[in-house]
Amino acid sequence: MAAAPEPVFERIVGRYFELALDGRPHRIFVEEAGQGIPLLCLHTAGADSRQYRHLLNDPTVTSRYRVIAFDMPYHGRSNPPDGWWLRKYKLTTADYLAQIRAVWKALDLVRPVVMGCSMGGAIVLKLAADYQHELRGVVGLESSAYAPGRYNEYLHHPAIHGGELAASYTYGLNAPSSPEPATRENWWYYSQSGPGVYAGDVHFYSIDWDGRPDLARIDTDVCKVSLLTGEFDYSCTPDMTRAAAKAIAGSRLVIMNGIGHFPMIENYPLFRTFLLPELEWMSQ
Repeated sequence: MAAAPEPVFERIVGRYFELALDGRPHRIFVEEAGQGIPLLCLHTAGADSRQYRHLLNDPTVTSRYRVIAFDMPYHGRSNPPDGWWLRKYKLTTADYLAQIRAVWKALDLVRPVVMGCSMGGAIVLKLAADYQHELRGVVGLESSAYAPGRYNEYLHHPAIHGGELAASYTYGLNAPSSPEPATRENWWYYSQSGPGVYAGDVHFYSIDWDGRPDLARIDTDVCKVSLLTGEFDYSCTPDMTRAAAKAIAGSRLVIMNGIGHFPMIENYPLFRTFLLPELEWMSQ
C-alpha cells in the first residue's frame, strides 16, 4: 500500500494574542507571511482576514513585504470581549482607529503600509491624516471619505437571516466577470458573521464616518497614498474615490477595470496587476 503523500502547507502562520482595547482584554487572531516592509491588511465589514489569503500566498509580495492580516474583535476567529451580550455592537471611527493602531503597536510594526478595503479603505484615510509620521503609506481599496445611506434596520432584524442577507447583498457587489468560485468564497465568509456584526460595521461606514475634513491634512511626501477602486463598485463608486483622491494632493488613483468591491478575494490574479505597481511605489 502506497504511503499517503505529505501535506503541502501554506506559508501563512496564524496565532492569537491578547490585546487590551477600551480597558478590556480581547483575544485577537492574526496571520502573516513573508518578510520585509510591514503590510497590515484590513478586511471588509462583517468579514475577516481570510479575504487576504491570496495576497498572503503571493511570493512576489511576500518576498518584499511582511504581510499581516488580523480579524477585528467580533469577526472571524477573534472573540468579542466578555460581556458582549450586554451591549449592542456598533463600531465607531474612534473605536476602529484605536483597534488598528493598537494592533500595529502590539506587533511592533515600524512605519508599516496599511491596506484596507471598503470600510478598511475608508479608515486608512483617517490613519494617514492622524498618524502619517508613523506610516510609510496607505493603500485604500474601494476608498470613500463619505458613504451615507447604506445602513437600514433589515441588516439586523429577527425576521431575517442576517448571514444570508449580508452574504447575498455583498455578492452583488462583485464584478460580473469575476470567477464564481472566488465570489462564492467571499459569500461564504460573509454568511458566517455573528448576528448584528455586519450591521454594527455599517454603522461606522455609513453613519459615523465622515473623513472629508481630514483629507487636506494628509501630506503625501510623508505618507504615500494609493487609492484603487473597481469599475463595477456601486457601494464605493469610482467617482467617490475620485473625489477623495482629488482632495489629497500627490495621491495616486487607479480605477480597476473588471473589478468590483472585493478585489483581493473576487479576482486576485487580475487585482494583483493593479496592486503590484502600487506596492513597488510604496517600497521606494
